[in-house]
Amino acid sequence: MRILLPTGSATVGIVKAAVGRVSDRHTIDVVVTGEIASFLTPGDLERLLRGGKYDMALVSGMCTASFADVERKTGVPVYRGPRHAADLSLVLPMLDQIRLSKTVPADEFLAGARREEACRRVVAREEAASPDLTIRGVKIGGGARMKVLAEIMDAHRCDDLEAEVRRFFADGADIVDLGFGFDATPEDVKRCFLSLEGIEGPLAVDTQDPSLIAAALFRADLVLSLHEGNIPAVGRAVADAGAAAVVVPHERSLSENLLAAEEAGIRCLIADPLLQPVGSGLIASLQGFSGISYPLFFGAGNVTELLDADSPGVNALLAGMAHEVGAAIIFTSEHSDKTRGSVAEMRRATDMMALMADRPYPKDLGIDLFILKEKRRRREPPLAYESITEAQPMPDEITYDPLGCIRIGIEGDSIVAVHRGRAVRGKCWEDLFYTLLENGSLSRLDHAAYLGKELFKAELAIRLKRSFEQDGPF
Repeated sequence: MRILLPTGSATVGIVKAAVGRVSDRHTIDVVVTGEIASFLTPGDLERLLRGGKYDMALVSGMCTASFADVERKTGVPVYRGPRHAADLSLVLPMLDQIRLSKTVPADEFLAGARREEACRRVVAREEAASPDLTIRGVKIGGGARMKVLAEIMDAHRCDDLEAEVRRFFADGADIVDLGFGFDATPEDVKRCFLSLEGIEGPLAVDTQDPSLIAAALFRADLVLSLHEGNIPAVGRAVADAGAAAVVVPHERSLSENLLAAEEAGIRCLIADPLLQPVGSGLIASLQGFSGISYPLFFGAGNVTELLDADSPGVNALLAGMAHEVGAAIIFTSEHSDKTRGSVAEMRRATDMMALMADRPYPKDLGIDLFILKEKRRRREPPLAYESITEAQPMPDEITYDPLGCIRIGIEGDSIVAVHRGRAVRGKCWEDLFYTLLENGSLSRLDHAAYLGKELFKAELAIRLKRSFEQDGPF
């Protein structure tokens, strides 16, 4: 296959190095069209294509021009390469295996294709899995994917319980667990479960109080947690309701309590050896997960909540530990601001573990938990310039825009900018800036630069689930 690859003088060295690695498979003509590859015009590309017999052209993913007319006139398909020349070495070897996009940069397109394929593999494996048991149609144990159980603590105090439950299911929870503290009453429990009448997914009740467990059995599919203190009082009722139960050690051992739950007639049992937090016996508690013939419950949320570290990496590692001990259900929670987002993170982590079936390590799976860091830093060529001036410090005195100030804030997952009582709302900082510019809300260039900075900060705050303070540090 003969390929035209226009590039810029700033990146030609990187491009030629990448082309050299696939020279035995394709004939690729690297042509310098200016200093910057993304400045390529449709006219320039048309002239280059008419000068040779090409099967395709691969333009920079940073090009903003449309090359549809060039395709029509020359008959040569024009595809988008990666946005960064450093990624060409990853894209070129795949040209025989996949057709690139004509509108989406190759790095973004291939990453999306790999994600979609990874998700398809997770779904296919789940459909083929033979579970140990099912809870409201959700496969538990056996060859099934490790399931995410998300807890809502003090459910009876939640302002909008249904919305919170739906959010957890939307974020990837397989089971949502309603926790009830010591101040809860059976009436509170009934009210909470009745309010979830329209929820189809599996629900669990989390309490050790027999009266609260009994109050939930008209709807709860899973009970957390049974032991010798409550099995005599409520074990038979759990069995009669057909609910599954998580059994824990207490004054008696886990094996003794599992036997008692069986004798009470509970058919679907899950064993929780109780994972301890860091500093309280985490490593020692892992030993308790071996030699158990029941599906295992892994209480990861108790570790994440009691560790002051960013949750994505912690959740990924805990999911890996749960995978190694053969856990069927992994527990997570979002009790604190620092763990908000843990449900989605844990679901992604369990999908990664499901894709490990034929791999030695959970890497290069098509999905990952990189949020702030990146797997591979791009080595772009140095900037070229003839002179340089040191930046001047910003004056302390501010010249305000005569059109007035603009207040920026966050509402849910949207950015809101208010100018003289009129609000503009959107999810993308560029859209808000463009709208403010178009409706005459600003007149100074320094004000425009300031607004761009603050609007982008707000978008990042939403994306990274952080708080936002206008004029404050990010």
